Amino acid sequence: MSGADDIELDAETRLASDHRGELRLWLRLLTCATLIEGEVRGRLRERFDVTLPRFDLMAQLEKSPDGLTLGDLSRRMMVSNGNITGLVERLVDSGHIVRMPHATDRRVSYVRLTEAGRTEFAKMAAQHGDWIAQMFSGLNAEEQRTLLRLLGQLKQSVRARSEPA
Repeated sequence: MSGADDIELDAETRLASDHRGELRLWLRLLTCATLIEGEVRGRLRERFDVTLPRFDLMAQLEKSPDGLTLGDLSRRMMVSNGNITGLVERLVDSGHIVRMPHATDRRVSYVRLTEAGRTEFAKMAAQHGDWIAQMFSGLNAEEQRTLLRLLGQLKQSVRARSEPA
């Protein structure tokens, strides 16, 4: 690896060199997440002409074959009802999902994947899994297990020290 590669790889460390190690770790995690998300966004758009939020919404519906309300989707995806409404409309228009009325409450509707949506999502999900595996291939199985364990510990630490909403 050349010196230029080292500089680019550690740019976030260099930028935060006057801060504590925890900040450097946070910046490294953020950089990795941003790089992976950007790559996934680009590949979904290029290969399937779908946005990451649409893919995420379809993933939520894949887990709930009977459908979900817009409120359920909003909570699961941690976005506003307005964002969900726009995503749902575009996926209904494309034939990937269908709206179904609630049995007793006309104000509530469920959405679920259509058969075409389920088929298309299966293709996207398989590719997505391959892309993630490819991006993580620079780590061997033991390193991946160690990173997973450490990130689990970090998740517990953050939750234990988070302020109530």
